[in-house]
Amino acid sequence: MIKNAPFRYSDFEYISIQYGVPDSMLNSYNSASQQYQYLNRDNEVVEKKLKLTDDDLLFLHRKAMEMGFWNVDDDMTTPRTDSLEGRNVPRYVLEYKYKEKGKTVILDADYSGNQKMKDAAKTTIEKVLEMINIANAR
Repeated sequence: MIKNAPFRYSDFEYISIQYGVPDSMLNSYNSASQQYQYLNRDNEVVEKKLKLTDDDLLFLHRKAMEMGFWNVDDDMTTPRTDSLEGRNVPRYVLEYKYKEKGKTVILDADYSGNQKMKDAAKTTIEKVLEMINIANAR
């Protein structure tokens, strides 16, 4: 991917992610509000405060830059013929927000478009989720 980083960490405001099946995106995190909500193994929604450190956020900013996240398509969803098709396919909505601009990407797990773009978005999402899990384990 071509590195095009019009986003500076000094302008960073927050990272937000939502994921789950399209009709019930029960898992979410917002670094500004520190609100973390997830579905546990007992199928219960758990809500808690979770703080990512400045180092965590800087790492995620740099990882997005490295992966070329700024260059991927905003809409990477798979077209559906009806509301039942793909209803159990995971969907991810990742937003990086800066003072004057931001980047929001919607990715379906079964997206069949440009593989390089899908990989860049998927890896960035995986790194965000990994960092949330690390912070939650602290």
